[in-house]
Amino acid sequence: MQKIRQQAAQHLIQQDPDLAKIIQKEGLCRLKIDLQKEPYEALARAIAGQQLHSKAVEAIISRLLILNNGTFPSPKQMAGFSHEQLARCGFSMRKAMALQHLAQATLDNKVPNRQQANEMSDQELIDILTQLHGIGRWSVEMLLIFTLGRLDIMPVDDFGVREGWRLCKNLPIQPKPKILRQATESWSPYRSIGAWYLWRAVEQFKPKQKQNPLTL
Repeated sequence: MQKIRQQAAQHLIQQDPDLAKIIQKEGLCRLKIDLQKEPYEALARAIAGQQLHSKAVEAIISRLLILNNGTFPSPKQMAGFSHEQLARCGFSMRKAMALQHLAQATLDNKVPNRQQANEMSDQELIDILTQLHGIGRWSVEMLLIFTLGRLDIMPVDDFGVREGWRLCKNLPIQPKPKILRQATESWSPYRSIGAWYLWRAVEQFKPKQKQNPLTL
């Protein structure tokens, strides 16, 4: 993996002199990939993280673990919780419904396990999983990057990625997703690592204790 990160940094530096400044400051990518987590849990955590700061998500997940005696709920356990129990953890009604739909879909074998997911393409996973209630493209992209370790994902709908591009390019406003997707096509096949550097471009302006732990 170290060699891939070196190759990615060299490629991105060659493709984008503005991003090169971020890379030179950060060094090699430190993207953390969880090679043990199943897609069900990764998607459940992504649902929790939709439109929330990482600290708030940590608090919600912590309460969910307490509710389930210290472990992340299995699909069967999640499906058995009431909406009120999930609400007390901090989930909105919409997110509670999405979690239980995900749990039931997993029980119905509509959500691939890790082995199955590893045999599927990025687009196949996006097409299948975005059919689930409450699962959008962003949630699947987080699964692809942080759980399955796919290297060529550019989550253009992510606020932090767009803000990182704005800072990197010294722009007055964030780019539209379509513009950002086109602008980063040359970063392929390492767009996931490029996205990590854009996240870091934002975090560089914050004290370390307030930075997103996923990008440290």
